Amino acid sequence: MRVTEYVNFDAVGLAELVAKGEVTSAELEAAAREAAQAVNPRINAVVETWPADDEPSPGSAPLAGVPFLIKDLGVAMAGRRMELGSRLAAGNVAGADSALMRRFRRAGLVTFGRTATPEMAYSVTTEPVLYGATRNPWDLERSAGGSSGGSGAAVAAGVVPIAHATDAAGSIRIPAAYNGLFGLKPTRGRVSMGPDLDEIFNGLAVQGSVSRTVRDSAALLDQIRGPEPGDPYFAEEPSRPYAEEVTRHPGALRIGVLAQAWGGRRTTAPVADALSRTVRLLESLGHRVTEVEVDLGADWEEFVLANTRLWTANLAASVDELAAAFDRPVDSSTLEPVILASYHYGRRVSGVQFVTALSIRNRIARSLARYFDAHDMLLTPTMPELPVPLGTYAEGAEALDGLGWLRRIFDRSPFTAAFNVAGTPAMSVPVTADAGTGLPVGMQFAAGYGLEGRLFRLAGQLEKASPWSGRTPTVWAGNSTGR
Repeated sequence: MRVTEYVNFDAVGLAELVAKGEVTSAELEAAAREAAQAVNPRINAVVETWPADDEPSPGSAPLAGVPFLIKDLGVAMAGRRMELGSRLAAGNVAGADSALMRRFRRAGLVTFGRTATPEMAYSVTTEPVLYGATRNPWDLERSAGGSSGGSGAAVAAGVVPIAHATDAAGSIRIPAAYNGLFGLKPTRGRVSMGPDLDEIFNGLAVQGSVSRTVRDSAALLDQIRGPEPGDPYFAEEPSRPYAEEVTRHPGALRIGVLAQAWGGRRTTAPVADALSRTVRLLESLGHRVTEVEVDLGADWEEFVLANTRLWTANLAASVDELAAAFDRPVDSSTLEPVILASYHYGRRVSGVQFVTALSIRNRIARSLARYFDAHDMLLTPTMPELPVPLGTYAEGAEALDGLGWLRRIFDRSPFTAAFNVAGTPAMSVPVTADAGTGLPVGMQFAAGYGLEGRLFRLAGQLEKASPWSGRTPTVWAGNSTGR
């Protein structure tokens, strides 16, 4: 199969070709590798590719033969490196598959490489020292987002139709928004973190994917959802497969609109214009859309401080574990300045401060749950501004401590993290583009706990109705010389 043909199919479509015998898994993998060779020198999204896996994909699996990439963090593949985008973990090789990796294999996916992440996934732009900056396929001078920026750029550029991603404060939804993709953060407990971990960042982080079509994300979530023995959280099983939800009518939904976030950067004019167009589209589809105020359950500085204490304390424990495992120092030779500063901040977080942060997490979760008693969804911009130029987050960062760094991250991405704290599902949908630059503008929709099916129904409707479908970025594997 030629790359120009390969990029025209999503993951479900490729799997159907394999099932019909019209193409082999090996042919798809060859096309994916050729696509990576064509675009990766320009976007730096894939940090390593591996020889073909000796283990054949199950022929009857739903996504059998589909090329796939995993993030350099959050999932362990036996015998393959997972370095967390950090010099501290350079050369780290997983000894066994994690539960999620086993589920990827059972789904039939052919994993042939790993994608870039910022160091320790501790940013919403992907510009690590270890492997360098990942560039946005729509504009090479701009960020691809983070922390799943490598996956976002690789999918947007046509290397694979879907890729693994994680999300602790927006790391699925932000790359989806910046790269013109669909990305859904599942409910806390929907996908297991086991067996080596019971939770990441005290339940703030979840596993998922970014994809070019809604049905691909739904099909993959069907394959990886469900608990493992010993998991600390439980999300009730859906009443039907998510792949079916995509094709169902969502009904007339009550959707509240929050144009300006609880804190942080104000929504810029291009994004506000895109939000207005999204509201008009929703109303034309029969949904009731109203402006709302949403009680976060904490003031903004309290929210940022609680998250900082949870993030940095968890980071410090991980850094100490890695340093001991590799007998490496914890200093500027192994960690970037903001990570090192955050590490030292986390070492100073007391047990009392940590428990207080958990109580604030609970207060926020309860407050947002009350909103969803009266509304089916909440609509916000995913990000308040267009994809930022590379280097934006680094300006003056060497002077920041752990709180200052998290304040900077949350200032620029003020809409996403609340739903990680609450544990509720949220998605970024590429409904429209900025009229001036042509850059994608993602819209975030959040729903109540366990209601991914409701989000998938609306996403399927929007995918058909929005003017976004069919757009390709400047760096596109189907046309490696540009549009």
